[in-house]
Amino acid sequence: MKISNILGERERGVSFEFFPPKTKKGQEPFMKVVNTLRLFDPMYVSVTYGAGGSTQETTRDTIFRIKEETDLNVMSHLTCIGATRKEMDSLLKDYISHGVDNILALRGDPPKGVKDFDPTKGEFKYARDLVQFVKSYGYFSVAVAVYPEGHQEAVNLEKDIEYTKVKVEAGADFAITQMFFDTSYYYNYMDKAVKAGINIPVIPGILPITDFKKVKEFASFCNTTVPQAIEKKMAPFLNSPDDMRKAGIEFAIIQCEDLLRNGVKYLHFYTLNKSESVTEVLYAISSYFDELNK
Repeated sequence: MKISNILGERERGVSFEFFPPKTKKGQEPFMKVVNTLRLFDPMYVSVTYGAGGSTQETTRDTIFRIKEETDLNVMSHLTCIGATRKEMDSLLKDYISHGVDNILALRGDPPKGVKDFDPTKGEFKYARDLVQFVKSYGYFSVAVAVYPEGHQEAVNLEKDIEYTKVKVEAGADFAITQMFFDTSYYYNYMDKAVKAGINIPVIPGILPITDFKKVKEFASFCNTTVPQAIEKKMAPFLNSPDDMRKAGIEFAIIQCEDLLRNGVKYLHFYTLNKSESVTEVLYAISSYFDELNK
C-alpha cells in the first residue's frame, strides 16, 4: 500500500528503518527483530541502500522477504549517485513486479574508495532528478530526506529548504528527517518549511542513543547537534554500556513525548536492526499515544 495513502488515513503511527543483513547468518536474527517490531502495527518499514548502490541486491532481497513473510508495508531506500537510468529502470520494474510501491529517493553518498568522485556527473545529479524519474512511472509513493539543521553541504538552512521545495515540486509525497536530538531544530525547520510553501508530511526521525561515542561521530559527520545536556548526562556512563543505554532510552522517551505533545502525528525510528531500545521507548509512550487518540 502506498505510504502517501496511509498517511491520509491514519491519525497517528510509527515506522521503522532497517539495514539489510550483511551475511546469510544474520538473516534469521534480522527477521526476528522485524517481527518483534511488527507488533507495534507500523505504518511501514524501510530498508537502507548502501553508498553508490553497494547493497542494491541485498536491499532488494531483504524487502522481498519482508513482503513475502509479513503483512508489513515496505519502502526501499534508493540512491542515484553514479547510477544510470537503465539501472534504475530495471530495479524499479523489478519492484513493480513484486508489488513494492514505496521509494525513499536519495542522492546518496559517494562510493567508498573512489578518489575524486564527482556526484554532479552522471545521469542523476541530484535527488530531485531521481524523484522525478520514479514518479514518472505513475506507480510509486515517493519520500525524500530532510535535515532539521540543514544538509552538511548546504550554505544555510534557508537554501536547504529551497532545495527541499524543489524535491516536493518534483513529486515527493512526504519526507523523513535526519536524526536530531534537540526538538527545537525540528520546530524551527517546520516553521520555515511551511512559510516556504512546503505542505507535505515531514516525519521526525528518532535515534535512541545506545552507543554515545558512535552517535557523536555520526552526528559530527552529518551536521547534527548533540546538546550539552546529553553530553553531561552521558559523561558518567562512557564505560558503562548498560547505564548509557538506559540514559539514551530515557532521553528518547522525553524527545518523543515532547514531539507528540506539540502536535506531531508520526514518528520514524532508526532501529540499527535492534528491537530492544525502540520497544522500550514505544511501550513508554504508548499511553501518551492513547491519550492523544481520545
